[in-house]
Amino acid sequence: MKNKKTYHGVVIPMLTPFKQDGTLDEDAAVKLVDHILEAGTLPFILGTTGESASIPFEMRIRLVKLVTDHVKSESVVFAGISDNCIDNSLYLAGTFYDLGIKAFVAHLPSYYPLTADMMLAHFEKLAERCPGDILIYNIKSTTHMTIPIEVIEKLSRHEKIVGLKDSDRDLERLQTLTNLFAGRADFSLFCGWTTQSAATLLMGFDGIVPSTGNLIPAKFSRMYDAVMRGDQQTAQQWQAEVNPIAEAHQAGLLGSQAIVALKVMMDEAGLCGPNVLPPLTRLSSEREKQLRDAVKQLQ
Repeated sequence: MKNKKTYHGVVIPMLTPFKQDGTLDEDAAVKLVDHILEAGTLPFILGTTGESASIPFEMRIRLVKLVTDHVKSESVVFAGISDNCIDNSLYLAGTFYDLGIKAFVAHLPSYYPLTADMMLAHFEKLAERCPGDILIYNIKSTTHMTIPIEVIEKLSRHEKIVGLKDSDRDLERLQTLTNLFAGRADFSLFCGWTTQSAATLLMGFDGIVPSTGNLIPAKFSRMYDAVMRGDQQTAQQWQAEVNPIAEAHQAGLLGSQAIVALKVMMDEAGLCGPNVLPPLTRLSSEREKQLRDAVKQLQ
């Protein structure tokens, strides 16, 4: 059995439930947190799947308070603090820390193209003033940049930078990261590529961050447990079972549309409503029906 690092396991990038008027659906948020925790998985709020870039600060803070008050330190809760302005990120980090968050997730600023040195300096400055642990979030699909592995290796030596969530769909890169960090007890690797969840865990990653886990967290938890006990065949069987579900809300859609589609599936499952914030918009009624039908087949 593999030794577990401080940060490990199945981390669910939680959708943010909204009411039809765009306000936070607090009852649904608590219900979703419970759904995640009951499966033995951990919540990551205010990430890409959580529409964090569209949510005003006041609502972000309200969501964090709601979740931390409900969890009451009984589980690790990850919270995103990404922003194009580093002072905004640090403001959120300080506010969230006071509310009980100790683990923060941050991707690159996404407006200006950055050199490797700029990327390094950004995370170093963030770490110098951040009150808690930081997981670097590499996600080219939204930042339009990939953080070089050489930069990540340098950042991994900072005492407050404790891990990486990598969402680039590049198996060679993921293997290189494994070679560098799998043996490092002080630095955790998480994969955000849902259909490669079992493969990366078997490769040596410490955890996974599957958006589809909002709907079926227990299936990913069982996949993780299978890997931890060395049962590769069962882990791959769970991967084969979750792939069609992931495909249902991702195939042929932009990443932004996949979030909308996942919310439709969650609505059909009775877990949260289908409402999204601008600039996201609802899908066609035909596509929504297909998604709802896909959920009915799971039941």
